[in-house]
Amino acid sequence: MKSFVKLALPMVLGAALSAPAWARDLTVVSWGGVFQDAQREVFFQPFTAASKLPLKEDSWDGGVGALRAKVQAGDANNWDVVQVEADELAVGCEEGLFEKIKPGTVGGASRYFPGMLSECGVPANIFSIVAAYDADKFKTAPQSWADFWDVKKFPGKRAMRSGPKMNLEFALMADGVAPDKVYDTLKTPAGVDRAFAKLEQLKPYIVWWTSGNQPMQLLGSGEVAMTTSYNGRIPAANAADKRNFKVVWKGAMLNHDSWVVLRGSKQAADAVKFLEFFGRPEVQSKWPAKLNYGVGVVKAQEMIPAEAAKNLPSAPENLKQALPLSADFWLDSIDKLQPRFATWAAAK
Repeated sequence: MKSFVKLALPMVLGAALSAPAWARDLTVVSWGGVFQDAQREVFFQPFTAASKLPLKEDSWDGGVGALRAKVQAGDANNWDVVQVEADELAVGCEEGLFEKIKPGTVGGASRYFPGMLSECGVPANIFSIVAAYDADKFKTAPQSWADFWDVKKFPGKRAMRSGPKMNLEFALMADGVAPDKVYDTLKTPAGVDRAFAKLEQLKPYIVWWTSGNQPMQLLGSGEVAMTTSYNGRIPAANAADKRNFKVVWKGAMLNHDSWVVLRGSKQAADAVKFLEFFGRPEVQSKWPAKLNYGVGVVKAQEMIPAEAAKNLPSAPENLKQALPLSADFWLDSIDKLQPRFATWAAAK
């Protein structure tokens, strides 16, 4: 998830920068900004204190090309553990850029929610893209993507993230396609046409957003009546601005970032120790309080206070209603669907 401001300067926990290259510290790379600030407090500093292993931080902007360059650098590679998005995980694992992870070394497969531990990645952050609305503006609460599209029952503009990814899925669900049939439908030319036709119905009412802070600004200003948003932004806006924004969990697009260990890492053993520590329930359970995002560990979810847990994408009731984003579909389809979306969006 790349919605936070990035920091270019590396940071070190528990060690000096003057250590020789051959004895360098374990280096963990994430998205920077307030996101990495929260990770430092919840994960990085406690790991250093518990393990006595020094940990160095860096940040990045994403992209498989950067991972390829690091791995190809061989001994010059100074990254070990990197947080990646779903498409980077899929491509990098297929290309052999990452070390394979043995489930037993990171707490066992049963520690994690089904499908979140992969052969190359450990779940790092769980989030959903959801519909949000101002409960003070509607007497009847929207319940679905069909309601999001219903501008007669729920008047006003809609804000959506610019691009085809997830918007085509939302459109099909609004048109009555069951979540478990969405990707089967999108794999057909007729299904793609159907999704664009549904988007066309809403187009006069759409305000496009491109950065994660925009949806709450648009909703708060009254420019839009509903918006898609990162789920964590909504309770954060309520707390900061005393708003009454609500989440529609039905049909949420479930996403998760993963930690990977770069192939050939000289610190692979310590990297696995970090991943095992990261996944401990008592550690994971502290994460949602920071940024309202979910956990990939079953017992951690059970440790979160009920009032907080119900607002997380990893809450059992919310998971049941979610559609997991298919990284494989978008890897195969983005090159043809992005230009089509751009042309469609630009047309008057």
